[in-house]
Amino acid sequence: MAALALAFFVTALLYASVGFGGGSTYTALLALAEVDYRLLPLLSLACNLVVVVGSSVRFGRAGVTPWRGAILLTGLAAPAAFIGGLTPIGEAGFLALLGGSLVFTALSMLLPVAGGDPTRPTRFTRSMPLVAVPLGYLAGLVGIGGGIFLAPLLHLVRWNDARAIAATASLFILVNSLFGLAGQVVKNGPGRLGAAVELGLPLLVAVAVAGQVGSLLALKYLPQRWIRWGTAALTAWVGGRLLLNL
Repeated sequence: MAALALAFFVTALLYASVGFGGGSTYTALLALAEVDYRLLPLLSLACNLVVVVGSSVRFGRAGVTPWRGAILLTGLAAPAAFIGGLTPIGEAGFLALLGGSLVFTALSMLLPVAGGDPTRPTRFTRSMPLVAVPLGYLAGLVGIGGGIFLAPLLHLVRWNDARAIAATASLFILVNSLFGLAGQVVKNGPGRLGAAVELGLPLLVAVAVAGQVGSLLALKYLPQRWIRWGTAALTAWVGGRLLLNL
């Protein structure tokens, strides 16, 4: 458990520094540790919430959250995340979908961030709310917040500057994790949620501390490029391991 807690700490530190919760990698790490796959979304979403609550508050207090756009994207995705959490899925399909999503996400994070004036967005920016619904459903289905899918798209269309996108992803993950967790609890019962939290209490403590440090680094210290590359490398490694173990 100590090694797993350390892996969760590093994951939360990296992901929180770019506005993410880390749910996708938590789930993959738990799967590699051979934890019952039915507990994975519950524990990962709980860890997500612990990380992004602090991140969202910190970003909001710093005045970098673009509330109007962030609330629109999040409001469209949240009901779909609840439905995704309710959707039954087998172990093989769950792990394949998660592993493939991680590898795809890692590749997308290596794409160059669009430059230029964020107040002059590309012509695709207005269509971004349309992608919120499928991203929310996928997030609820595999037990993550979905910000790791949303943020690269926002960067590609120059939706806003890097810190505003990180703040938006953090809020997106927070709300989707709540709705996705609700769907998972309805599907599996509250007893399984209790078992997941009891099993993962050290992991929750680790990500709580790392999440606060990571969001502070994002606002004040580390270059975003370094953090993105480190997060992409970790995500690709875990996703690849997961797919190879199928």
